[in-house]
Amino acid sequence: MTPAAGAPGHLPLPGPLFDFRVRLRPAPAAAEDLAAGLAAYGIRRAVVTPGGTAPLEQISRQFLRGGGIREDADNQAVLKACAGLGGALVPCYFANPHHPRAYAEQARDYAAVEISPAVHGVPLADPRTAALVATAAAVGHSVYTVCQPLPGSGVADLVRLAAGFPSVPFVMGHCGIGNIDVYGIRLVRESPNIWIETTGGYTVTLRAALEHLGAGRILFGSEHPLQSPGAELAKLAALGLDPTTWARITWENAHRILGEDIP
Repeated sequence: MTPAAGAPGHLPLPGPLFDFRVRLRPAPAAAEDLAAGLAAYGIRRAVVTPGGTAPLEQISRQFLRGGGIREDADNQAVLKACAGLGGALVPCYFANPHHPRAYAEQARDYAAVEISPAVHGVPLADPRTAALVATAAAVGHSVYTVCQPLPGSGVADLVRLAAGFPSVPFVMGHCGIGNIDVYGIRLVRESPNIWIETTGGYTVTLRAALEHLGAGRILFGSEHPLQSPGAELAKLAALGLDPTTWARITWENAHRILGEDIP
């Protein structure tokens, strides 16, 4: 298999790829740039969430110290970007716990939802978050979130939230908190409705996830354009996965969690 044209360092990887975590920048031609960036690495499909809700420095500060914004993300831009592409880009709603009615009114136009304590400053343990998850349960959405090292938004809080909604698939982004959150992986082991997404975690963390959770609960994600898909694919390739495990993580599990048939 030869590398995709125009993709320096692109790895010759087997099979189709489904990226469960990419962002649409609030910029002209962002949709075209996103599609081209994914295609360069052979990524056929991707779940797309609005990006640019706040400056990265602000979000990183909020992640560590708390606080948040009250503004809504540009979810309509994601719908527009995904329209007419035959399902190649899958729209994910970025829900705002400060304005929960908006998600309830628009949820059926989307395939999944993201809830971010680090962006909006509302913990996972907050009743407003539970209200958003209740909407997700009603429409059949998976819930993507990133845990924080703050009261109410840790991995243990996600475990408690998921226990209250056993029919809802939860996705713990970035392999937990930090690059080596093997402890967080162990915390979600007994929560069968929590998956993990691979962006950011070290290979040692992914090995722990394979050991404790199995390939059926791991989703490949890149966080493109904040991270190169090539970097995340290289990390997976370094694990030396067998073809069945590779296919589950990079293609099949994303379809399953979205309730789709696997092509």
